Amino acid sequence: MAGYREHISVSGMLGVGYGLGAAFAFGFTPVQSALAGCLTGVAGMLPDLDSQSGRPVRELFSLVGAVVPIVLMERIVEFAGSHEGTMLASILLYAAIRFGGAAVLGKLAVHRGMFHSIPALLIAAQITFLCYKSDDLQVKLLMSTGVALGFLSHLILDEMYSVEWSGIRLKLNKAAGSAVKMFGKGVRANLVAYGLLVFVTYASLVDAGLVQMQHTDQIKQLLRQADQVGPSHR
Repeated sequence: MAGYREHISVSGMLGVGYGLGAAFAFGFTPVQSALAGCLTGVAGMLPDLDSQSGRPVRELFSLVGAVVPIVLMERIVEFAGSHEGTMLASILLYAAIRFGGAAVLGKLAVHRGMFHSIPALLIAAQITFLCYKSDDLQVKLLMSTGVALGFLSHLILDEMYSVEWSGIRLKLNKAAGSAVKMFGKGVRANLVAYGLLVFVTYASLVDAGLVQMQHTDQIKQLLRQADQVGPSHR
């Protein structure tokens, strides 16, 4: 299994390349490209959130706790409604992730479980797509794709480190196949992961305008009728 330094080095370099490509090849602004590169670098560490306690994991939760409020900033501003409220909500969100996240995951997740999987990659990317507020669909895709690439770099690197040299022959260790996978060993974990994947996929399609929520037109029509009927009874 690759170590903390290997993962952060690979995802960091990938983030730099992704940011430069977004700016020079696809015409995104320098700020958008830099943010996408940073998200790519951070996402390369996300699968290790289910690791055992230790300094790298504490640093990772601190990093994620700092990045999440930044990604959600516009939505936090909308929710809080004031400068002071935004600051308070950001601090509370950081504290919840930094101090509560590790405790919750320690009880619910196992290392190399469904956090190290393709469904987890898709969930992380689509949550980023939903959380990042922008009227430009391409910018939302830029951020979510960066998270997917960073996450994938971690899974691939773990699988590469599962190959060992035994003399002149290649040998797979016991961790082989536990990173890039579609299903884990636990039935409950698989059900939770795929249930969440279906939910965020549907929400992402609705957010992108590719799928319309059921009964939306009927609800809008009822509201218009209520507005029309209301004045006649006043």
